[in-house]
Formats: sequence, structure tokens, C-alpha cells
Amino acid sequence: MKRNHLKGLDKGRLRWWLSVFFISLAIPTTLLIQQSYNRLKWETFHQHQVMADELTHRINNHLIKLINAEEQRPFTDYSFLNVAGVPSANFLQRSPLSQFPVQTEIPGLVGYFQVDAEGRLVTPFIPEDIEKAGSYGIAKSELLARTDLQNRIKQILSENHLVMNQAQRKRDKAVHGKTLNRPDSGLLESEQDAVSLDESAASSKLEKSATAPAMEGQAVFDELKKMSPAKSQQQNKLGRLEDVELNQTFQVEAAKPKMAESDEKLIGKVQKKARTEQNVLPEAIEKEKQSSVYPMEEYRLPAASVIRPDEKPLRIRTFESAIDPFEFSQLDSGHFVLFRKVWLNGQRTIQGLLIENDAFLQGNFSAAFHAIALSQMSDMLVVFQGNVLSAFTGRSPRGYLSSASELNGELLYQAQLSDPLSELQLIFSITQLPVGPGGWVIIGLSMVLGIVFLAGFYVMYRLGVGQINLFNQQQDFVSAVSHELKTPLTSIRMYGEMLQAGWVEEAKKKSYYDFILDESERLTRLINNVLQLAKMTRNDLQPDFKSLTVAELMDGIQSKVSTQIKSTGFELKLSCSQEASQAKIKVNPDWLMQIMINLVDNAIKFSAKADKKVIELGCNFLDNSHIQFKVRDYGPGVAKDQMKKIFKLFYRTENELTRETVGTGIGLALAHQMTMNMKGKIDVVNVKPGAEFGIAFSLDKFSRNG
Repeated sequence: MKRNHLKGLDKGRLRWWLSVFFISLAIPTTLLIQQSYNRLKWETFHQHQVMADELTHRINNHLIKLINAEEQRPFTDYSFLNVAGVPSANFLQRSPLSQFPVQTEIPGLVGYFQVDAEGRLVTPFIPEDIEKAGSYGIAKSELLARTDLQNRIKQILSENHLVMNQAQRKRDKAVHGKTLNRPDSGLLESEQDAVSLDESAASSKLEKSATAPAMEGQAVFDELKKMSPAKSQQQNKLGRLEDVELNQTFQVEAAKPKMAESDEKLIGKVQKKARTEQNVLPEAIEKEKQSSVYPMEEYRLPAASVIRPDEKPLRIRTFESAIDPFEFSQLDSGHFVLFRKVWLNGQRTIQGLLIENDAFLQGNFSAAFHAIALSQMSDMLVVFQGNVLSAFTGRSPRGYLSSASELNGELLYQAQLSDPLSELQLIFSITQLPVGPGGWVIIGLSMVLGIVFLAGFYVMYRLGVGQINLFNQQQDFVSAVSHELKTPLTSIRMYGEMLQAGWVEEAKKKSYYDFILDESERLTRLINNVLQLAKMTRNDLQPDFKSLTVAELMDGIQSKVSTQIKSTGFELKLSCSQEASQAKIKVNPDWLMQIMINLVDNAIKFSAKADKKVIELGCNFLDNSHIQFKVRDYGPGVAKDQMKKIFKLFYRTENELTRETVGTGIGLALAHQMTMNMKGKIDVVNVKPGAEFGIAFSLDKFSRNG
């Protein structure tokens, strides 16, 4: 059964079985490597999540620190003048916020503003009596710059429907039939354009609450945080957060998200409470009639004791105020506003900061993001109320992305900032995970395993093909030997029986005897080759060296092959120079005879149909240290692609079923192996016509001198 199975195995089936074997090994190996690499990628992804989390906390803590610093500012800092020291000292000084240009650690800060219960917008940059600004050390050029800044703040708030300008206010008064009498009507025209809240805009955008009349003008601030900035006025093309498509391959979801808090982290969500403080502010005595009831103590200052001698007498009042925490929102123009509500004597005042969008984002987010390695492989999105405000990246030379089509990758981390910035979200998307040392190890091992698998497949395939070829050659050898043995034995038996029976005439008996002798010699050569093959297979092929002259060896060769050549109808030609004949070499003479017999037998077989039936034997110096024996025929020669193959064991140039020449395929292989064992060299060259086999041996060191 095994024999039949091996006989039916061909190269195609061998490839199929080897492919199945190696695929069965490669699939689990590939899955194992893939799982290991995915695990490593997940760990790398987690490490970058930690980096994004740390960066988010760092940005959040920095912003909260800035806001806390603003939280600590007293109510009175938003006025131009403050009372320094105890009220009874009657000492006034400029507010810290009155410095110009504005000095702050908040990037993009435009300026501070305050809207009182009557709807007046003031800033700490300009004194209430603008005509007396020179008394406070403000030059005209600086006053113009301060006025421009206040007008800019007023314009921005007006465009965003938070306040209205003088024309809008007059139109509103005409509708209500009211006349405004203000104590500061003598101010400059730019200052007379005092601002009030745009009640008509607020009523169109908001549902007014049933509050006190003094608070109706500030209703927009009550609802400002609930309103999203108009999309048409957004100065970016990044769109909405829901339009951004990010993969979530590495996001582990324990359960489906219920609300936004299920899939985004919240940082330090702590509810702040309102605080109370004692305040001291100066005010003109003329205001007393228009003021509400003031609690606590009152100090009057004569005009001579004030730092501005030409100003009307001032009165310093001490009062208690309740200050709400800051709130953060974005206006339709894109500006950010950080504001708080201050309660004083039952009335409310809005105090806040107006901030430029781009400068705020660049200073607080972009700089921190680009300072770490995370920026080289990820993008950071800043989102406010679902609008993508900006997207920063380290992959682009400009440092930011300008269109929604550029937003892609894997969702890395998502978190909201602390109050009052809870409407701001930071979203990190990773575009390229670094391989890392562990990844390179896995990739290297994968490549090594791949090479091992391919090399193993190739080696096993080559070994299998070699075994298949060897088996087929052995089968051919058995067939050839059976044929080579059967043919001469049959002839010898037939001629022997005829001679024994006396059926052969006396004149023909000699030819019969010669035929029987030739066939017996053929059998002898075949048996000798088989015996030598057996010894070579067992590595028992060891030569018995003797130092002989080339002439002695040529005589022995001639006596062995002359009968064989002549009996086949070929002519033997000998050519050996006198000098070469006297040279000595160390060889095994029996092996050399068998090699030459095999070469001559091969020449006779393959030149049987040649026009010129001549076998040439010769010897000559190959160089000063080598002698070469030659066997040449005048047949078709040897194909170039078979010159190396013909010395392989069992190799035949013809198909076993269609071949025309006799032989077993071991003659040249034995000749090659025996020559190698005697430290010689055998090769073949094509000559026109025919082929010439050459065997070279080193000269004995005493051969040239006899």
C-alpha cells in the first residue's frame, strides 16, 4: 500500500499537501500575531488616551486658574475709581482694571465691561466725567484709544443684540413715549452713546421671565448660555460635531450610552455658589436724589479733599453685594463672553470680559497641544455647544485644519471642561498610532516566521521533489537493469542451447561464441556498475591508489575497450604525446578502467547513428601539473541544459518508455563519483560534431623526471 501510494505521489499533489500543511500552521500563527499586535496597539492607544487626558486636565486647570483669578476681583474693580484703605481716609485711586493697554493673562481679552440695572454700559477704562480725564493722568491720545476700545466693546455687544446703541435707544423711547434725563448728559458724543440692553432683540429670541422691571433689560444674559451661536456667522467651515465621522474601533463600551455623560468624560464638575463681599465706592452727591436706599455708613468728602479739585463733591458709600459665579458663552460674532451677575440693593449688575475667539483658542489650546508629542499623530477639536470651533493638528505645517473633510481618524478621547467652561469640549482623534519598540518586535518576529514558513515550504518541497524524482529514477533503474540483464541472458541462453543441441554449423560456431563472450562482458560491466553503486551508497567507495605511467594506463584501457568498440562497428583512434605518456599519476587503475569503459560505452550508445563511427581516446597535458584523458565521439553531442544533469544518479536524457538507447543511468554518475574520490575532475564539452569527455588528474611529483 505504501509503495503504491508513493508511486502515485507527483509534484502537484506534493505541492497541494504541503500547502495544506503550512496553511494550517500559518492561520493560527497569523491570528496569534494579529491578536498580539492588536493588544499592543490597544495598549499604545490607551497610553495616548492618558496623554490626552493629562493634556485636557492641564488646559482645564490653567483656564480655571485664570477664571478663579477673575472671580477674586471685587465688584468695585469694574469702576474707574476705587477707594483705597479705610473709607474714612478719603483716599481714591484708579482701578487695577483701568490700565491701558489691557494687561491680562487671558489670551484674546478685548476688555472688561459692566451693565448696571438701568442698562448703562461702562468700562473701567474711561472715568465717569470724561472731560476731566486729564486730572487722572490720561493724555488726549490715550483717551482716544481708550474711547475707541470702549466703543468697540459696545459695538460688539450691540451687534450681538446684548445692548443697543443711541439710535436704537431713542427709537425704543419713542415707542414707549419716554424721555431720558441722565446726569451725565454733558459728556462727549461718543460717551453720550451710552448703551442699554436690546429689549426688542431679547424679546424676539427669548421668553421673557416675570421678573422685576429693572431686570427685564438683562433678560438676554439670563438666557445667553442656552442660545447657540448663529451658524451663519461662524467663521470656520468645520461644521457640527455630529457631522464629524470618527471611528471607534478601540472604544470599549460596557453599555450603550444613556446621555452625553456616558460617552464623554466630565472634568471637575463642581457647582459653585454665590459669594458676598463688602464694597466701598465713591459717587457724586447729585446722585443721591436718584439713588435707591443705601444701607450702612456714608462719608462725605468736601471738594477740596478729592484728588480731582475741580470735580463735584463725592460721597463714599459702603455696601454689601452678592456675586454669582462666572458664566461662559459665545456670541453670534464668534466672541466669547465671560460674565457674572452682581446683586446690590435688590438690583442686578452684569460684569464681564469680552474675548476674541481665535486668540483665546490659540493661546490656551493650540500652544499646549503642539508642545507635546501627541500632536504629531493626532488632531484636537475644540467644540462649543456642538459647533466645532477649531481643529488643531501637528501633521499640517499650518498647525490647524480648515475643512470638515480633513477631520478623520480614530476617536481617542473626549471630555468636557469644568464649570463655567462646561459647554467646551475637547475631542482627540488619532490618525496614526506609532509602532513602538514592542510593535517592531512583533513585526520582526512576523517577518522571521514568514521567512521560516516560506523557507520550510521550499525546502520540504525540494526534498519531496527530490524523493519523488529519486523514486521514479529508481523505478526506471529497476526497469532498465531488468531489461539490460534479461536481454543478454536471453541471447546467451538461446545461443548456448543451439550450440548444445548441435544445430549450429561449424562455420558459424565462432561467431556464436564471440556473441556469447560480448554479452557476458556486457553483463560483467553492468554487474560491476551495480556493485560499485551499492558501495557508493554505503560510502564504502575508497580507492586503492597506485603510481603508474600514463602509457601503462592507456595500454590497459585499450585492451579493455578495443573489443567492445570493434564489435559495435566503430573505429578506435588513439592519440597521446610521448611526453604525456611518460608522466605518472596516482590513481586506482581498476577504477580508471571502469570509468573509461563507461565513457566509451556511453559514446558508442549515443553516436550509433552518426555518419562517422569513430571513438577517439587520447591523453595530453592540461597544464604543467595535470594530465587529461579524453573520450570523443561524433554523435549529436549533449544539450547545454543537460551537461550538469547527466552526471546525476539515474538521470537519463530520454524518457524511459520511448528511449532508443540502452543503459541504466548509473554509468556517468559512477564515473563522476569515482573521479571525485580519486581527486580528479570530469567534464564534458561539445565539439563539432560530437561530444568530448575529459578526466583530469594531478601529476605525481616525480613524474616529470621519471
